[in-house]
Order: sequence, then structure tokens, then C-alpha cells
Amino acid sequence: MDGHGVDRSRSSLLTRRLSLLISALVLAAAGTAHAGDDPDVGAGKCQVIKFCVGVGVDDETDGKGAQTGSHGSSGSKTQCRLTTKVDPKPPANHPIWNGADSKKSDLYFRECTDNNDGFVVVPQGQLAPQVDPRELAQRAVDSMTLLGPDIASPKAAGKYTIGVPMWMWVNKSATTFGPNTASASAGGITVTATAKVSKIVWQMGDDAFVTCNGPGTPYQASEGMAQSPTCGHVYSKSSAGAHSGKYPVTATSTWTIDWQGGGASGQLTEIRQTNVQVAIGELQVVR
Repeated sequence: MDGHGVDRSRSSLLTRRLSLLISALVLAAAGTAHAGDDPDVGAGKCQVIKFCVGVGVDDETDGKGAQTGSHGSSGSKTQCRLTTKVDPKPPANHPIWNGADSKKSDLYFRECTDNNDGFVVVPQGQLAPQVDPRELAQRAVDSMTLLGPDIASPKAAGKYTIGVPMWMWVNKSATTFGPNTASASAGGITVTATAKVSKIVWQMGDDAFVTCNGPGTPYQASEGMAQSPTCGHVYSKSSAGAHSGKYPVTATSTWTIDWQGGGASGQLTEIRQTNVQVAIGELQVVR
């Protein structure tokens, strides 16, 4: 097939996909207008509360369909653009409007290179923005200057002992733990993103990994030899044989970012790391 044939085939494929997506939306809209109870969910059926698209779409799709508010990835190279305005509109009570006034808004089809297509709400009278809300969300995230964990313990200058519980915790700030909120605007729409650390994975240097779902608990002298209730580790071997006589400790934070705007919503993920060297010695007995 020559280049012109490939272009015609691709154009036909996109047209067919758009037709099927809009048809699915219309069917879901009709279901929303009359549904009194939860709809049946099964093969070839749509869950009205989330509206189903991608049903019966071409063989290149994964068969799962796409929804407004689908998850995005911070490292994605996906490109999206708004193409066709949906006419007639879904009913005013359809969840696709996400609280927007259907009489003052238009609905556009969003086409993405990864087949993660969907719909975007645009205020009536405004031109359809040619920027994808997910791209704006990423711009908002980039403006936050998210950093790795601000490690309070263990400290590089600290002295730690085999068999003695180590308490690990981090200092909290907007750039190192969150929450951190920022917005980005383009094409008449604004997307707001809120980021916060959902977990920190500590690589302790002795082949152990510790996952903590919070900042950890600061140690108090009154705790004595107790283990941390939220984030801790006990070394069983000295770091004397390690490079430079210290264990390399890496704290890796996972930032979870929820965003919404432009008639869409979703979630992004960012990863940040901080490193510290920790010396672990043996208990010295004085005679």
C-alpha cells in the first residue's frame, strides 16, 4: 500500500472510531435519561454512571474503551487534539458534563495518539482549545518543583548500631511532601493539579527495602529501644565492609497528582529520590 493509501486508511479508521464513540455516548445519554436503578454491566453493555465508549471499536484498541478522567502518566509522549463538536448534545443530567451547564457549554471529541480518546467540555462561544487538559496538568506539575524526601533521620553524621531499631522520618513541606497545588491555563481553559506523596520506599543498603505510607514518626528519647510504629528498620550487619564504610540509603517518594479542568480530570505520578550515607557499627562493651 502506498503512502496515499495509508493516509486514506488511517482517515477512514479515525472516522469510524469517532462515529462509534459518539454513538456510544448517545446511547449512554439515552440510558441516563431513563435509568432509575443501576444499569446492568456486562459484555457489550455500558455502565451509565461512567458512560462507556470504545464499544465495538476497531481491532487496534485494547477493548477496554476510554473514559473522561482517564489516568495519565508523567512520562507520556501522547498527543491529543479536540476535533468534532458533539451534536446533538447529551441531556443536561448526563455525568459527562461534570457539573457544567449544558446550555452554556459545548462538548468536543478528544482524539489521542494512544487511542485514549474521550470528550472535553468547552464554554459555549469559545473556540475549542487545541491543548489537551492532561498537558496542562503536566505543566502545572512542572511548575511545582517537586523534590525528593527531606530526610530527617537517618542522618549522614549519625551513629547507628546493629540490632538497635532505627526510626526513619522526613520533614514535610510543599515541595518535599505536599500537598502542593498549582494551575496552568491555555486555550480558554484552566487545569488545577494537587500533588502529595503517597508513599516512600527506603532502600537501606543491606538489601532491605522498607515501604512507608507516610512521613514517619520522629523519635523521642522516652521511646527507648522501641521500634518505630510507622517507619523503621533494624540492621543486622555492620557497614564496615561497605564502600566508604557506610551503607548507601535511598528514599524514593511517589507523588500522586490529582487534576481537573477543561471538562476532564485524571491522575499523574511523579518519582523523586534522595540519597544519604549511613554508618552502622557494633555495640562496644566497656569493661
